[in-house]
Amino acid sequence: MRGKLARSLSGHDKDSIYVIVKEEAAFVYLADGRLKPADRPKKKNKKHIQIIKRLPKEITEMLPQDREFRNEEIKRAIKLYKQTESQCEQEVS
Repeated sequence: MRGKLARSLSGHDKDSIYVIVKEEAAFVYLADGRLKPADRPKKKNKKHIQIIKRLPKEITEMLPQDREFRNEEIKRAIKLYKQTESQCEQEVS
């Protein structure tokens, strides 16, 4: 799950987009590069997030699988996802 984007389903950060930087048995550690940087991620229960499975190829290539995440990469991936999401919504309506 490391390197995937996730949406928060509950809590004060509901509907926020994060990148999963670490995974444990029942918890994941999430970062957004701004309020929650990669070196101080948010700990959240797995049942309180939704994994975003359909991602553009640019986003999956942007996030490294073999090294630590940089805040700039995390912010860029989230920004790109939000742009593509809003474009899809505009095409539908």
